[in-house]
Amino acid sequence: MDPSSQKHFTAVDYVIFSVLLAASMSIGLYYALSGGRQRTTQEFLMADRSMHCIPVSLSLIASFQSAVAIIGVPAEIYTHGTQYWFIGCSYILGLLIPAHVFVPLLYRLRLSSAYQYLELRFSKTVRICGTLTFIFQMVIYMGVCVYTPAFALNKVTGFELWGVVLVTGLVCTLYTALGGLKAVIWTDVFQTAVMFAGQLAVIVVGVQQAGGVRAVWNKVLDGDRISGLDLNPDPTERHTFWTLGVGGVFLMLSLYGVNQAQVQRYLSARSEKAAVRSCYMVFPSLQVALALSCVMGLVMFARYCGEDPSAQLGSTSRDAVVIYFVLDMLQGLPGLPGLFVACLFSAALSTISTAFNSLATVTMEDLIKPRCPSMTEKRATLLSKLLAVSYGVLCVAMAYLTHLMGDSVLQVALKIFGMVGGPILGLFCLGMFFPWANSTGAVAGLGAGLSLAFWIGIGSIVTRSSGSRPLPPDCRDSLMSSNATASVQAALNATLSAPSGLRSFYSLSYMWYSGVSCCAVILSGLLVSLLTGPMKAEDVAPGTVYPVLGNLRRVLPECLKKRLCCAPTRSAPHQKDCNGSTLTREAGTSQAEAFLPSGAYTEHETTV
Repeated sequence: MDPSSQKHFTAVDYVIFSVLLAASMSIGLYYALSGGRQRTTQEFLMADRSMHCIPVSLSLIASFQSAVAIIGVPAEIYTHGTQYWFIGCSYILGLLIPAHVFVPLLYRLRLSSAYQYLELRFSKTVRICGTLTFIFQMVIYMGVCVYTPAFALNKVTGFELWGVVLVTGLVCTLYTALGGLKAVIWTDVFQTAVMFAGQLAVIVVGVQQAGGVRAVWNKVLDGDRISGLDLNPDPTERHTFWTLGVGGVFLMLSLYGVNQAQVQRYLSARSEKAAVRSCYMVFPSLQVALALSCVMGLVMFARYCGEDPSAQLGSTSRDAVVIYFVLDMLQGLPGLPGLFVACLFSAALSTISTAFNSLATVTMEDLIKPRCPSMTEKRATLLSKLLAVSYGVLCVAMAYLTHLMGDSVLQVALKIFGMVGGPILGLFCLGMFFPWANSTGAVAGLGAGLSLAFWIGIGSIVTRSSGSRPLPPDCRDSLMSSNATASVQAALNATLSAPSGLRSFYSLSYMWYSGVSCCAVILSGLLVSLLTGPMKAEDVAPGTVYPVLGNLRRVLPECLKKRLCCAPTRSAPHQKDCNGSTLTREAGTSQAEAFLPSGAYTEHETTV
């Protein structure tokens, strides 16, 4: 990079950035020294199930609105236009279904880990498989979240790359290990406010420097950055209404329905009503966050239309251009560059701390406690804190592998969630909606879904089949630019890059990864279950199946009802959950009536 193009922090910027890190550490210390002082696993991992809906909802936003979104979405809009904005349509069903299906079912089971459900519904083997899949997903994603802001800052300001990575990982690890889930949630609340403030400041200053709202609108319109509703049904098209609005629903369900990082926040709410309400409160906030990121990308295009700042950066990364744009605009305004960098690192810290805490939870609850049932509460809490620290070290190590992917950070992150989150979503849907699915079918379905997802994902990375040509960075008002050039480029894209054979398979839009892998798990799981013998009604633990099929009972023949365990059972034997608690169902109770029995699960905990 040209040294004359590097941006520099003033003393005020350093102070603001330092205040962010100090405030995050202070929250961790406060919850480490107050209340129960994180002496039990219920307090450290579940916040004593005492959180209100407002901090839970803001924490849910912060967990999703990572540094990947802060940098990746503006870079996407700057490069390809506003088509990505239609992903907001998927937020409706993507949050409505969890609020009415996943959250009530999981909350009433009184679990600590979402994957305890898999043992209740299927077997211990399925639970371990789900847990290991989640750990793999989050460890890779943590590397992306840590590396992204560090790489961008290094390219623009010359900050030491791995120094920034180490500082981010260290601060996040310390306040997560000290303060537990309460510290993570309340730090997320503070960091969400910083994120919104930083983005808003950039947009306001950027619009002023670009000549006002009308000038920005004219430039992005002339530059063909305002996308219409694209109803092209081709699944290989990177972004259309169908890939974003429909494929995005599966992505949202894998994030807000069954992902331990989000489920853990629902379970920390003081009541089921508060958990459902927090899910509803996320919707408008996510729409605001998406709008801010998209508008920021449009303002960035209006500022650099006709220019290519990547030449000054010495890098073709559009993600680094976002940081350059922000610091270039705010350079003469002391404090604002520091505010945006604080915004960026707030997003990174909130996501990483969420990952640390959720990974420590599933490792303790799903892998260690079942094998060490006699472990004391004091030792379990200490081990949970050590696990959080260990995952922090692993996170820094994974950051070294992120640059090998080659795509934009937004696409890398969504590929990870699609390739791994989709099969996990399919596993939960198989258990919740299909009572006859058995343990063998669940394991086989998960294996088939992961194999298909990685086949497509790795194939697209190797062949570079999932990208699309960026729009030209020109906003000059000319008929050739707006009409003829667009037509010529569309024709060239259709003829030169039309995939064939396996390449067309690898060209599947990354937004469909979750949906395709989820359906693969369900279909293969049902097939194997029917071949190996469907699960009997008396073997299904009460409260683990959502009664969606109960309404279809009238149209099914009596023999099929019994075979698919949709008919009422006369009696059910006593069953035990994964913690050894006895579960009962009254004689003559139908599947719908037995759904989520109140008070069936109890928790026992010792204190120090």
